[in-house]
Amino acid sequence: MTARTADAGTAQTLGTLPALDVDALIDDPGTRIVVCCGAGGVGKTTTAAALGVRAAERGRRVVVLTIDPARRLAQSMGLTELDNTPRRVKGVDGASGGELHAMMLDMKRTFDEIVESHADPERARAILENPFYQSLSAGFAGTQEYMAMEKLGQLRAGDEWDLIVVDTPPSRSALDFLDAPKRLGSFLDGRFIRLLTAPAKVGGRAGLKFMNLGVSGLSVFTGLLNKLLGTGLLRDMQTFVAAMDTMFGGFRTRADATYRLLQAPGTAFLVVAAPERDALREAAYFVERLAADRMPLAGLVLNRMHGSEAAHLSAERAMAAAENLEDGGIVDHPTGKGGDGRSAPRSASGSDDTSNSSGGTDGSPDEDSPSSPTAAERLAAGMLRLHAERMHVLARERRTRDRFAALHPEVPVAEVAALPGDVHDLEGLRAIGERLAEQPGVEPA
Repeated sequence: MTARTADAGTAQTLGTLPALDVDALIDDPGTRIVVCCGAGGVGKTTTAAALGVRAAERGRRVVVLTIDPARRLAQSMGLTELDNTPRRVKGVDGASGGELHAMMLDMKRTFDEIVESHADPERARAILENPFYQSLSAGFAGTQEYMAMEKLGQLRAGDEWDLIVVDTPPSRSALDFLDAPKRLGSFLDGRFIRLLTAPAKVGGRAGLKFMNLGVSGLSVFTGLLNKLLGTGLLRDMQTFVAAMDTMFGGFRTRADATYRLLQAPGTAFLVVAAPERDALREAAYFVERLAADRMPLAGLVLNRMHGSEAAHLSAERAMAAAENLEDGGIVDHPTGKGGDGRSAPRSASGSDDTSNSSGGTDGSPDEDSPSSPTAAERLAAGMLRLHAERMHVLARERRTRDRFAALHPEVPVAEVAALPGDVHDLEGLRAIGERLAEQPGVEPA
């Protein structure tokens, strides 16, 4: 899936990236899954929610799946809670026939559902009550990411939704949400866990053949495991494996199927970042890793970009003007003119302002003299300094963006201007959605 972009030729100029056409992406009926990924704290959850709102109000039946433990999504959508069941979001304009639902991944509940659907009631109860299973399902490394992919697979298989928007965990190391399902599937279906539990298998000598151990080695191996794991844990693991034995193959099979689903044409990845050096370095890593795994990248969402209605006034000119005001409006110049070449300021009466800087014409202090700026001048100087700081921020953000552009000129980008406050309701999400869609070089839909 590739998003419609502006003229590719413009991307060759440093700092000018092809524009990501968000509306074309979410309107395309062929787009069934949008995965928002990126580091933490860059607005990934807000972006996923805003995409969901915009797609629903443009006529699609959407579900947003969040895995972010901050739970900001529920608040912004006006929901009192999110759980493992999609809940309809009220207040979304359904005039175009769309709907929006949202849900929060409950990894333990998702694991329980897998067990309940693939085992008879008696065996399912034995598994669910097993202490080792309870530890595994509640916090084993990779369980959250594996269950996120399981839930994604369930949502996609049901064919109930036109579009699924996934808000991934804020992970950096090797894109854990891509790797963890394979790791957990390999663990549950691999030789390691069977090696650990070989002594418990019926006909345990078959396990010993695998390990090339003699009969005397059985007690040694079992004793070693007891010392390493503890008798209780080993017994719980043995019981767990015995109960889950017929289900092991399904974990890897489903993990592989979901991985292929993520590579399919109907999936689109959006990398979300902020215009900061570290965040864009992370984004570049994500882009390269997705390409290596042949995942379909739609583009980059660059959140919280700053702008100014007075961008024509440079930081240097603003600072010079502020200093001029703070000095009482006089800039020393051998010609008697200001730093811009114009005549020095005149007094309010219209005469040349040549009074003594220490006071008025009678020698007394004068608050309106050049050495004592008025309150209005001080306020104006303060505003000019703020503008200069803003222009420095803009320049830094653009330099950072341009470095990314130099590395990845082919990646379409949607720049989202920063809002004056936090997003906490549907109106805020709509505003983000509009800013996502309003990109230079993209014609309005």
